[in-house]
Amino acid sequence: MTKKYKIISKFIKDLSSETPNVETYLFVRDNISNYQLNINITSKALKNKLVEINTTLKFEDPSENTHKSHFEIVSATIVQVTDEIKEKDELQKIILCDVQKEIYDELAKSFLDLLHNSGYPNIKFEKKIDFEELYNQKFN
Repeated sequence: MTKKYKIISKFIKDLSSETPNVETYLFVRDNISNYQLNINITSKALKNKLVEINTTLKFEDPSENTHKSHFEIVSATIVQVTDEIKEKDELQKIILCDVQKEIYDELAKSFLDLLHNSGYPNIKFEKKIDFEELYNQKFN
């Protein structure tokens, strides 16, 4: 089966690590195991069968405590789809699943580098995101 899209370009659109003070850093360092990785994917149609796909990863503490750090990366991927794409659900799968599987390893490495350089060298993402499973849960 041939791919019905081509990645034209990808780049980091936004990269953010915010720790307001030393007290917060020390608190987060001791409680970072409570942080969760969240992902959000949006897209925007461009000209000439191009689609801009923005993949946002956030590593955040879901609790109500006041000492929190903020970690976020937004990756933009520009994709050109072929004329064969006729159905909306086919395009959705490309955006939410196929492209994500192709870019995720590099994106996760960049995000881990941000976390490590922000003073949290022992952070690892144990589980790889299964985009196929997430897509099937949402649309099947």
